[in-house]
Amino acid sequence: MKAAVLHEVNKPLVIEDVSLPKPGPREVLIRTSVAGLCHSDLHFMEGLYPHPLPAVLGHESAGVVEQVGADVTYVKPGDHVVTCLSVFCGTCDNCTTGRPVLCTDTSVKMLPGASNRLSWARSEKLNQFLNLSSFAEQMLVHENAIVKIRKDMPLELAALIGCGVITGYGAVVNTAKVGPGETVVVIGCGGVGMAAINGAQIAGAGRVIAVDTNPAKLQLATKLGATDIVDPQNGDVVHAISPRAACITRSRCSAARRPPSRPSRCWRPAAPRPSSG
Repeated sequence: MKAAVLHEVNKPLVIEDVSLPKPGPREVLIRTSVAGLCHSDLHFMEGLYPHPLPAVLGHESAGVVEQVGADVTYVKPGDHVVTCLSVFCGTCDNCTTGRPVLCTDTSVKMLPGASNRLSWARSEKLNQFLNLSSFAEQMLVHENAIVKIRKDMPLELAALIGCGVITGYGAVVNTAKVGPGETVVVIGCGGVGMAAINGAQIAGAGRVIAVDTNPAKLQLATKLGATDIVDPQNGDVVHAISPRAACITRSRCSAARRPPSRPSRCWRPAAPRPSSG
């Protein structure tokens, strides 16, 4: 198969011929349909995050199951799946207490440089990235590194769930623990920010405030759940948004119950949501 290999940081990826073995116990072979380019991939390409090289990057992806190994019960050939970069064993202390993202079983959640799934004609080891490596025509992964989806879900959209969507949604639901009626401010309406806005609406937030300098993104935010929009170029955001509102960024989340109390000229209510009745 063909795969895009990172040989050195700050160097272009190189298309190489790469091989995968047949699936072993609890392993699944997937035909990669879509692989998103996440900014985290760029961080590794630029050397901002360390990882053994050469490596096949990619982690935000979706595809179709081609083969399954022994003891695989979750999926079968032909199933459509989204990859999960937080593979888990399901049996360690963290997994059995509801914290699979902190799985401690390194035979499943293998550390960087530990996987031997990828091979090629060269003598140096080719490293798998985050137990996935989706910048390739196929992926060999543990069955707990995928989530089965309906076949009518477009795979180019499903791939985004593998990282960007669940990052924004998780920031709202798991980290900030936003509840019904609370106020949320999302600063930056990129992919993760839009997912946070949608997640806040799903969580039942009473007011969801989107902040961005791009008018097109602000309008899209209203379709995903924003009740109010703020363009910092039109006034003082601090005066537009109460300090007690929830503030969600990529690095920190917090929530409060009181809505903004001092709207200013940069504050603009979005169109009312259509009633469900």
